[in-house]
Amino acid sequence: MSITRYPLAVLVVSFLGLSLAAWIGATFLRRFHGPEGKPGDSYGTTLAATLTLLGLIIGFTFSMAVSRYDQRKNLEEEEANAIGTEYVRAGLLPAADAAKTRALLRAYLDQRVLFYIARDETGMGAINARTAQLQNELWNVVQAAATAQPTPTVALAVAGMNDVLNSQGYTQAAWWNRIPPGAWLLMTAIALLCNLLVGFGSTRAEGRNLLLLVLPTSLSISFFLIADIDSPRHGVIRIAPQNLHSVVDSLRVP
Repeated sequence: MSITRYPLAVLVVSFLGLSLAAWIGATFLRRFHGPEGKPGDSYGTTLAATLTLLGLIIGFTFSMAVSRYDQRKNLEEEEANAIGTEYVRAGLLPAADAAKTRALLRAYLDQRVLFYIARDETGMGAINARTAQLQNELWNVVQAAATAQPTPTVALAVAGMNDVLNSQGYTQAAWWNRIPPGAWLLMTAIALLCNLLVGFGSTRAEGRNLLLLVLPTSLSISFFLIADIDSPRHGVIRIAPQNLHSVVDSLRVP
């Protein structure tokens, strides 16, 4: 399993790795300084260009994570609206089918809330299995009603059920849509090079104090934030099913 699914692990590993790169640059690469014991004339240009490139890639990756977070948040709202609308449209079905559909929708809604608040990957198998079972039962009810009475009003209820099922699929696809591993590898490689260059350009005194840890610290925090936003289940910043909870509360009103 990818380490990027666990933001705290990203924070610790990136800080240790980047600090090690800076220490290697300050300890072993300093021997390649010029005759005056300083980096060559092109060092400043190389460092500035590499840091600029790293900043652009971090900004681009952060934008990718935020866009995926916003997509998951919007789909939670759409899914809540679809379930709430279908609960009302279920009244267009025959009385027995309407009661059964609404009972199944309440159970289905509970599973959708569990999907958002669950943090344990092992428990997701049971949630997904129960969700699929309820989807089949819901579709069988409206399908039977539409077959028995193929009227425009029943068709409206069937269309609403189709929206409920589709919204769940869109949500699942959005939760699977993560930042590509290639983007993480590229960002990590350039960050390591930047820290090697910073260590290489440091003086002997600078290589022994905490100033050399400034860049690794800031970069590891940036990586943590990106991983946290991109991780819908293990991060600190998570999608709260507020709209689904609102639908649950509205269905409890007599």
